[in-house]
Amino acid sequence: MAFAPAPIPSRTQYVQEAIKHAILTGQLPPGSALVETELAAQFGVSKTPVREALKTLAGTGLVVMSQYKGVTVRTVDAAMAHEVYDVRLLLEPEALRRTVTRRVSLDPAAEALVRADGAADEAERSLANRDFHRALYAQCGNPLLARMLDEVRDQAALVSTVAWHAAPSWQREADEHKEILRLAHAGDAGGAARALHEHIASFVHRAFPAAAPDEAVAPDEAAASAHPEKGTPA
Repeated sequence: MAFAPAPIPSRTQYVQEAIKHAILTGQLPPGSALVETELAAQFGVSKTPVREALKTLAGTGLVVMSQYKGVTVRTVDAAMAHEVYDVRLLLEPEALRRTVTRRVSLDPAAEALVRADGAADEAERSLANRDFHRALYAQCGNPLLARMLDEVRDQAALVSTVAWHAAPSWQREADEHKEILRLAHAGDAGGAARALHEHIASFVHRAFPAAAPDEAVAPDEAAASAHPEKGTPA
């Protein structure tokens, strides 16, 4: 029985996810050239879905399209890392605070930690780490806030991949993840948000100490301004 070929959108999505996975797991390091003809041959498709996939990945910030250099995996430097992590510092702790306040299930975050602990390699551990962080903000109750964090999620993962390749610090971050989740499970929204803020800030300053931006307002200070009746925890 003959099967009709998959429609172009499905092929595009397949190619896009495959390239993204290779980038975020370090198989395609920053600066790698992404040649349409080579990728088309690799995935057994025409150049059209490859071209569309690369355009989408350029929109997410994972690849760079240049008239002279072609398409390459985005290079990570201190300025880029701090730019991405500054957005996370501004948004992600507040999203977690809202998630905890809403008392939604944090089972997906806990499951991601289990997968990270049992990961067979760095690639699997990296993907579990991404899932953990997304589980903290996905149910914050504000779809726009969640989408904004989704938009920088891939770039943050690229920064992490580069940093971990240079100086693995999995155990430290795993311990910090467990403490964040413990506070969230305990219903301590402010404590969980502060722990997440410190986790994000310490990682980027440790991995990319140069070109740091001005410090973002700590989540406890922001929360105190928005909810003065609750005070500012020490």
